[in-house]
Amino acid sequence: MNNSVGNTTRLLWAGLRALIVLTVVCGVLYPLAVTGVAQVAFHDKANGSEITSQGKVVGSSLIGQSYTTKDGKADPKWFQGRPQNGLGTNSVNTQYKLILSGATNLAGDNPELVKQVKAARDAVIKDNSTATYRVKPSDIPADAVTSSGSGLDPDISPAYAELQVHRVAEHNHLSVARVDRLVDDHTSSRILGFMGEPRVNVLELNVALKQLTTTS
Repeated sequence: MNNSVGNTTRLLWAGLRALIVLTVVCGVLYPLAVTGVAQVAFHDKANGSEITSQGKVVGSSLIGQSYTTKDGKADPKWFQGRPQNGLGTNSVNTQYKLILSGATNLAGDNPELVKQVKAARDAVIKDNSTATYRVKPSDIPADAVTSSGSGLDPDISPAYAELQVHRVAEHNHLSVARVDRLVDDHTSSRILGFMGEPRVNVLELNVALKQLTTTS
């Protein structure tokens, strides 16, 4: 009986020591090491790829934002991102709020999706046509009328950004050429030269646009 109790005690003590050691190594030292390396080598990404403007964090380059007026309509002064149809419009899950992320999951020939795309196309033509520039349906890229898989895509295609240049220039009293250069300056090429497509981060572009309008 004494041997049995002694063996049990030794096993329990060995298990407790293993628990303590593994807790310290895996639960304290390893997370601290990974966090330290991330902060040194990937400081921007480790902190959420934050974007600052005038000393304040205004968002993340990984998450899209909506740019609307007080009545909820698209603000013509700013570049607009992709539609957010997948996020819905109910009071709980408002657009671009991180309560939910998702796509519409509608098939390509679904009548509801076709209706959404046509409505978005008409809105793009109406909103971005000016007295000196008329948007043609053939000029509208796919990302201007469809939402992304997550509904939170922060980027748009250079074609969609270029399509908005005349409207943004007009409402900010800037020349088309100046806004066009701004888009070119914020167009990122394919990753490693061959992965993905050229893209424009809308938040970064609008931050640069705000700086331009305040200094002009």
